Amino acid sequence: MFAIILLLFAVSQIYWAYRGYRFAAARVQSRAVRAVLCAVALTAWGLLYFVNLGTGRDRASPVHLTARDALLAAPFLWWAASSFFAFVLALLIAIPKTAARPFGFRPERRHFLEQAVVAAPFVAGAYGLFYGRLNLETTAPVIHLPKLPRAFDGFRICQLSDLHIGPFMPAEQIRKYAAIANEQKADMIVLTGDFVTFDPTTQQAVVEALSALRAPFGVWGCLGNHDAWSGVEDSITELFRHNGVRMLRGTNAPITAGGESFNLIGVDFQSPKRFGPSPPVQRLLGNIEHLVDRDRVNILLSHNPDTYDRAAELGIEFSLAGHTHGGQLALEFISPEIAPSRLVTPYVAGHFQKAGGQLYVNRGIGTIFIPMRVGAPPEITVYKLSRA
Repeated sequence: MFAIILLLFAVSQIYWAYRGYRFAAARVQSRAVRAVLCAVALTAWGLLYFVNLGTGRDRASPVHLTARDALLAAPFLWWAASSFFAFVLALLIAIPKTAARPFGFRPERRHFLEQAVVAAPFVAGAYGLFYGRLNLETTAPVIHLPKLPRAFDGFRICQLSDLHIGPFMPAEQIRKYAAIANEQKADMIVLTGDFVTFDPTTQQAVVEALSALRAPFGVWGCLGNHDAWSGVEDSITELFRHNGVRMLRGTNAPITAGGESFNLIGVDFQSPKRFGPSPPVQRLLGNIEHLVDRDRVNILLSHNPDTYDRAAELGIEFSLAGHTHGGQLALEFISPEIAPSRLVTPYVAGHFQKAGGQLYVNRGIGTIFIPMRVGAPPEITVYKLSRA
C-alpha cells in the first residue's frame, strides 16, 4: 500500500510539473524566457524538497513553531498533500470526462468543473492548515451504564488524546488545551496516548505542558503506538508519575466514592495485526483478562480502538480510545464515510455500541505527517456517566 501511494505521489509531481509547463507555454511566447522560468521553478521546487526531506533528519523536533517550520515545512507539506489529492481527483474525473464527450456536453462547462474539482484539495488543505487543525470542539456524550453505582450517576470524565507535541502542536498550545480541560470541572481526566511522535527528546516538554491538569478523582492515562515507537514508554510513565499522573500499563485501579466503585483499566498499544514497528498481539487484551471485575463496571483506556471487540467480549462496559485522529482528512463535507483511517479500522470517531460494551473514539488534539485537519476537528471529550 505504501509503495503504491509513493508511486502515485511521484507521478502526481510529474503531472503538476507538466501542468505548470503548459500554463507557462500558453502565456509566454519567448522560448528563452520560458526556459528560464521553468529552470527557476524546478530549482525552487527541488530546493524545497531537499530542505524538507534531504536535510535535518537527525535534528531534534522543536516543541515550538520555528521560522523554518512556518516558512519551509508548512508550505511544503501543504503542497505535498494538496497536490497528491488533487491529482487523484484529476484521475477520477478523467474517465467520466472522456465518457461524456459523445453526449454533447459543452467543453467549456467540462473544463470549468474539472478546474473547480481539482482546485478543491488546495483550498481544503489551506483551510485544514490554518484553521481546521486548531478548531477545537468540546463534545459531551452521555454514556448509559446500567450497572453504574448510584454514587457515580452523573460522574464526568474528560479525555484528551493524541497530543503529538511538535512544531505544529507546540507546548504552549498544549498548555492552553490543558487549561480548557481543567475548565470543564470534570471529576476525572484521562489521557489516551501518543504524547510524542518520533522524537524521544520531546517527552519532558509534553509532560510539563500537561502538568497543570487537575481533577478530584485524579488524572490517569495509557500509552500509544508512537510512545512505544519512540522508546519512551518507561521514561514518560515515570515523568508523569512525578507530576501526579498515573499511567495504567496492563494494570487497574478502583475509583471509589461513597463506598462504591468502578474498575478503571489501562493497556499499552495493542493490535491484532502488525502496525508499523509494533508486532501483532497473539491474544488481544490477554494481559488484562484477569483484571476484569464482573461485579463492577469496567472502564478501559486503550489507545487503539481495535481492542473494542475483544473488550466487549470480556464484559468491559466502556472503552475510551484515540489513535485515528478522526481520519484527520476525513472529507466529511462529501460523506462521513470518507476517512483514510477506515482503511485500518472501522472505529474512526465517535460513539459505538454493541452487545457487551460501548466505545468512544476521541479525534485527538494533534496531527501526524501533515499539519492539517479537514472534516475531523480536534476534540476534547467530556463524558457524563449515567445509570440507564
